[in-house]
Amino acid sequence: MIINYPLLLDGGLSNELERQGCNLNHKLWSAKLLESNPEAIILAHLIYLKSGAGCIITSSYQATLPGFMAIGYDEHSARGLILKSVQLAEEARSRFLSLNPQASKPLIAASIGPYGAYLADGSEYRGDYVISDQELTDFHKPRINLLENSTADILACETIPGFQEAKVLSEILENVKKPAWISFSCKDGKHISDGTPIEQCAAYFAHHPTVFAIGVNCTSPEFISALIRSIKTKSGNKKIVVYPNSGAVYHAESKTWSGLSDLSSCEIMAKEWMDLGADIIGGCCGVGPQQIKAMSKIISKIDA
Repeated sequence: MIINYPLLLDGGLSNELERQGCNLNHKLWSAKLLESNPEAIILAHLIYLKSGAGCIITSSYQATLPGFMAIGYDEHSARGLILKSVQLAEEARSRFLSLNPQASKPLIAASIGPYGAYLADGSEYRGDYVISDQELTDFHKPRINLLENSTADILACETIPGFQEAKVLSEILENVKKPAWISFSCKDGKHISDGTPIEQCAAYFAHHPTVFAIGVNCTSPEFISALIRSIKTKSGNKKIVVYPNSGAVYHAESKTWSGLSDLSSCEIMAKEWMDLGADIIGGCCGVGPQQIKAMSKIISKIDA
């Protein structure tokens, strides 16, 4: 697989689904639409592709075997829904290419959310869940193996809040063939959510055989520049991926965000991040198509 850098990701899937009128106040969040409203997911992907995204991230962030089975699905059905997240992204890509036959083929990254996303209590932004390495392995490995055998181009382990979970994922990813990135949720410009220095995390993955990019997502934009600098000191030749949220506050009880910050300066921020060494940029919760379009303009100027 050849990736042209800088690579532009999409923005927050959930806020685009909510803009369509979807109610995501559910333990499965956007993953509940995999069965109830798959067309909404396709349309959300499609609007980001039309906005200039060169890679879309699947709706599997909160789609897990135990999550589906806890609300009554059998294992076979749960596996099918996780794979459906990739199929819906493929459909969006197909529609986009039919409308834009001269466009480069966008990539699909299969989202692998943290254990905290399954808990649905906001702990992916705290990293305070207590669990054994074996339990984390048992949680992550089946979904990773499933998505490894899908048609997704990349495995995206995202919003990882703790070093323990990162190390477990590292071991699992050593045995996959697809390229993967790992991105952390961070509480400031130097530490991931559980307090581990981001430099320590970057150093741990600097020589990983399948992780090609290390970075940060769903973190306030104000911290991104400092985090890029820290990651770059320890990440060796790995690419750097950053896709922050809008700077809002997450409310776990209602699965909503509030206090959205003004992202009118996202062109300036995107340029700064790339100047500092970011190879892959985009947005997470609260960042929408207009912001991705603005980032696309900056990348177009670089490519010109």
